[in-house]
Amino acid sequence: MTPGFVTVPERDAYWLSNATVPATLLTDLPPGAPVDSDGLARVDVAIRDRRIADVVPARGAHGPEPSVDLGRGQLWPCLIDVHTHLDKGHTWERAPNPDGTFDGALRTVAADRAARWSAEDVRRRMDFGLRCSWAHGTRAIRTHLDSMGPQGAITWPVFERLRKEWAGRIELQAVSLVPIPVFGGREGDEVADRVAAAGGILGAVAFMSPEIDTLLDRVLDAATERGLDVDFHCDESGDVGARALPHIARAILRRRFKGRVVCGHCCSLAVQPPEIVSETLDLTAEAGISVVSLPMCNLYLQDRVPGRTPRWRGVTLLHEFAERRVPVAVASDNCRDAFFGFGDHDPMEVFREATRVCHLDRPYGDWPRAVTTTPADLMGLAASGRIGRGLPADLVLFEGRTWSELLSRPQANRVVIRNGRAIETRLPDYRELDDLLGPAGLAGKERAGERRET
Repeated sequence: MTPGFVTVPERDAYWLSNATVPATLLTDLPPGAPVDSDGLARVDVAIRDRRIADVVPARGAHGPEPSVDLGRGQLWPCLIDVHTHLDKGHTWERAPNPDGTFDGALRTVAADRAARWSAEDVRRRMDFGLRCSWAHGTRAIRTHLDSMGPQGAITWPVFERLRKEWAGRIELQAVSLVPIPVFGGREGDEVADRVAAAGGILGAVAFMSPEIDTLLDRVLDAATERGLDVDFHCDESGDVGARALPHIARAILRRRFKGRVVCGHCCSLAVQPPEIVSETLDLTAEAGISVVSLPMCNLYLQDRVPGRTPRWRGVTLLHEFAERRVPVAVASDNCRDAFFGFGDHDPMEVFREATRVCHLDRPYGDWPRAVTTTPADLMGLAASGRIGRGLPADLVLFEGRTWSELLSRPQANRVVIRNGRAIETRLPDYRELDDLLGPAGLAGKERAGERRET
């Protein structure tokens, strides 16, 4: 077992004592539990038979059951990663982005996909990402899957196989990722049928065109006919004219769509005129859309011009959405591929960077929900992303006590509890993937170095 900052007994019943919990993550604040000015509560949590049996004000001793003193370390529910691209992950060494731009990423991934994305290649890279997520304390993941042409027939069966293999550990959901013009023809119906057969979410990249309203209607109608929720990529640029989000909102209202709708990125809203921003925010709230921001990937790609320092952060208007009660989550997006050369499938890293980049602090308020409760609700997981009596004992223990302590270090010695028991948190070794990288990748470079040495 990888050592954590505390040791959890392998028992059916014990207490996690002297814990600090963001009060917003508790289903009920125990009467008398102290809460500080940063919204952090002090509690003791009883674990019995794999569930949270009780949450009480911190007091220490609790009779004969063993007690683990967290020393005021933070206690969170397991994390939820609601927007990822597991099928693209861990390709950087064989397919790096030549200039760090969005267009460079599109071209690089397209070439790599055509040349390398066999079922086994996709399966191994996705499984690697899942093992990273598991070790970091992730309870559920929604992944977008490239679904154009023959790739859909390769990747969706791989996803369904992995969902079965990971059942009971990580809840997996999948979204189709295709350009929205696909829904102008027969292939759109084929994509929707494939998604429905796999119990997925219907998704598309929505962008401005003369046909956008017609295409959005077709996506929503296809989802309605098959009983599917919808998840769009939209406005992932700094183009002031990128305004797919208000078109999506109007389409939802026009078609009276009843399913859940999530829109990811929405970057261009941050550079649009105030009157356009206000109108879009109001429409988004009226249509019941939820928004997912991907701060690390958007920082990496947006406003990238060679030789020039970026002028904006690439993220959408999180505070303004939240003010209108639009549910807002943050998520990993891409990890170690041409769209983002870094990342490790760790929602706490995402929250740490989002807090710094988007000023989600003082007050921290409900922002801890952005990687827990809110994405759990977007995924329909009512028992995840929160701490409360009767819920599964799926928890993450962090040594950091205050917000500054928690968010200043990676919390690599965290303890992850699943069904009441601490799990192995050792991360998989990148060397496992060396044989997938090919002659142009790391393995090939190492072999070339060995030849030079001899």
